[in-house]
Amino acid sequence: MTAVTLDLPDSLVRQAHQAARLMQRPLEQVLAAVLEAALPGLDDVPSELQTRLLEMTWLGDGSLLTIARSTLSEPEQQRLSELGQRAAGLTSEEQAELALLRERYGAVTLQKARAYALLSIRSGKALLGQAAAA
Repeated sequence: MTAVTLDLPDSLVRQAHQAARLMQRPLEQVLAAVLEAALPGLDDVPSELQTRLLEMTWLGDGSLLTIARSTLSEPEQQRLSELGQRAAGLTSEEQAELALLRERYGAVTLQKARAYALLSIRSGKALLGQAAAA
């Protein structure tokens, strides 16, 4: 483990102490858990998405909510479904198109998950479960 010294605003330190007291955990453990939740693991994320996911940390709630609600366009969804259903008999062009659509779908999904995670951390509520139920 590595020790790090941080200069934090007094209000943030008070919030962290309050959370630690309420959860009956050491302050260091609470701060480490918050940092771990706020910083995404990027080992298995495509390099072109890594920076975007990290930058989302500094977006406002409105921007994050927009990302959380984003989807592929209707034509993209239809084409992905169509190509996916007949994946075995696709031309090489269609296979490339399917791969691109799957990649785009994966990128949207990762960004949505990150947005929901950040919104959940900020609000203290499990928003992803609420979105799935809606």
